Amino acid sequence: MSTPTATRTTDAVALKEAVAAGRVRVLDVRTPAEFETVHIPGAYNVPLDTLKEHREELSAHLDEDVVLVCRSGVRATQAEQALAGVGLPNLRVLSGGVLAWEQAGGEVRRGAQRWELERQVRLVAGSLVLSSVVTSLFVRRAQLLAGAVGAGLTFAALSNSCLMGSVLMKLPYNRSRTYDVRDVMGQVAAPTGG
Repeated sequence: MSTPTATRTTDAVALKEAVAAGRVRVLDVRTPAEFETVHIPGAYNVPLDTLKEHREELSAHLDEDVVLVCRSGVRATQAEQALAGVGLPNLRVLSGGVLAWEQAGGEVRRGAQRWELERQVRLVAGSLVLSSVVTSLFVRRAQLLAGAVGAGLTFAALSNSCLMGSVLMKLPYNRSRTYDVRDVMGQVAAPTGG
């Protein structure tokens, strides 16, 4: 069993140079909907759940340098840990994610605008807490829901994972109509130019 290693990162400026030189493959681990909204040109969309499920298959096709990208870096770090667990040594995480890339003037492709996963989590958690507090004025036990949501958010922060986010990722809103895991695996398996 391997011990976890420190996550290696790269910044947006270094990634821009590597992309321009064709020296890196970029894997975006956000949901297909987030990817459609905005992504780095040439990036491959391999959502975190898909990456974890197919990490062995992916590792067989990733022999060049790989930079993992998400909105801010959290999911990309989880993806790095999953791929490092199958022996992939050439991984880096984009510090600050797509947000940092855009701030550094990196080119992006935009599509239909949708809410990012973090914003969806805030909406659902806030709505559950608000509705349970209002309902608790009439049904005392409803306050337990607010406590459960608070406990879930605390656990999510401490474990750097989010059950609510994982559930929301599976909703149709967060899936692309054209997303097919076989297509993604075929694209990743194809040799890169450069």
